[in-house]
Amino acid sequence: MILSNQYATFDWAGSRVEPTPLQAPRLLLVNYPLAEALGMALSDQQWLEVTSGTRLLPDMAPFAQVYAGHQFGGYSPRLGDGRALLLGEVVAPDGQRWDLHLKGAGKTPYSRFGDGRAVLRSSLREYLASEALHHLGIPTTRALCLVGSEEPVYREQVEPGAAVLRVAQSHLRFGHFEYFYYSGEAERIPALLDYLIQTQWPDLSQDQAGYAALFERVVQRTATLIARWQAVGFCHGVMNTDNMSMLGLTLDYGPYGFLDGYNPGHICNHSDHAGRYAYDQQPSVGYWNLQRLAQALSGLVPVESLRQALDGYEYALLSSFSEAMRQKLGLAAWEDEDPALFRDMFNLMAAQQVDYSCWFRRLALLAPEGPVPEPLLALLSDAGAWDDWFGRYQARLAREGRDHGDKVAQMNAVNPKYVLRNHLAQQAIERAERGDMSEAALLLQVLSRPFDEQPEFDYYAAPAPEWAGQICVSCSS
Repeated sequence: MILSNQYATFDWAGSRVEPTPLQAPRLLLVNYPLAEALGMALSDQQWLEVTSGTRLLPDMAPFAQVYAGHQFGGYSPRLGDGRALLLGEVVAPDGQRWDLHLKGAGKTPYSRFGDGRAVLRSSLREYLASEALHHLGIPTTRALCLVGSEEPVYREQVEPGAAVLRVAQSHLRFGHFEYFYYSGEAERIPALLDYLIQTQWPDLSQDQAGYAALFERVVQRTATLIARWQAVGFCHGVMNTDNMSMLGLTLDYGPYGFLDGYNPGHICNHSDHAGRYAYDQQPSVGYWNLQRLAQALSGLVPVESLRQALDGYEYALLSSFSEAMRQKLGLAAWEDEDPALFRDMFNLMAAQQVDYSCWFRRLALLAPEGPVPEPLLALLSDAGAWDDWFGRYQARLAREGRDHGDKVAQMNAVNPKYVLRNHLAQQAIERAERGDMSEAALLLQVLSRPFDEQPEFDYYAAPAPEWAGQICVSCSS
């Protein structure tokens, strides 16, 4: 059931804008399983019309949101949906409400000097990544439909225009609250908090105590999200506060990337010259962003409550990450020496640039006793440097006395064989730009079962080829 978006009732929080139809649109991808889960039984023609901005469904009321944000540490006072529109809400059969958000819908009052469009390259990257993270069990927005076109869009070069229809339970960002706080309209903030409570967390009260509890929930969700990113080797690339979800979702895919060879200082965003959003900086940036949100809420929530919530961030992140590492190494219980085991492993991985995903997946092959399996040794440039660590790890496994088969099953259930490596996404994009969506469709199929063996698709699980290091992604990606 489609509803007008409740957020659009806050006419002071954005602008009503009609989408600008794409020229000569063509339907590229529809996420039919997600559409079924949302109860959206549309024809392909309807998906094409809605996602291309050609036609609205009954009760849709397109709305461009206004928000601000700290971008690379500096405050930008007016950002907003410069190329996207909230079309409406859908109530799924389970009663959950979902925003329908069209990206690439044309100019809005917040486009500044932009054209309001998206290109096929970035739209397909978002579609692929959001679905990949969803199937990895990481909270994220979801991709519902992708439409391409013959319309030329100018970035570093002329590229084909496109639009992606994505969904989330809410698209509220830290930047929404920053906008009204810094623009001198802090009296607007309670309405946004009440909206979030009403639509997502009705167990919270719409008062000072409820707002404090809401902030604590955002802190905990953000910490857990980033711990999951770190555990799977995902780099967001542009963690501005306007890209931070109040629900702890992975939001706004641009220059993202999964680690290939392990490098804790890996920078996936070519525009990030100072490495602000490097892989190993993501936990601290998440905390910094939450401090900015706390400032925006400081007129409504006691400072001590904000401080207490922020004080819980590090523990939530470290405990979540440590638990993930324990599972990734197939350990059933916790021992005091485990942090040193993890730390030494990561130091060795960094020194030899060991492939991150392959390492954890193949580590499952190592038994509590016996030689190190050849597939694991093949990842190492200096296997001898690992002798002490392998001995400690095998002794640790032996102390637990678990069945090796059970341990392998546990590790394979949390260590994906398949992740969205940049070169795989690039290959799908290049074929899509030639009018062939078969590689994108196949990649989505493989990534929908990331923990399964799928031996017929072993190519997608191999370490990245050397040329992959030349792929350049930036904020325009």
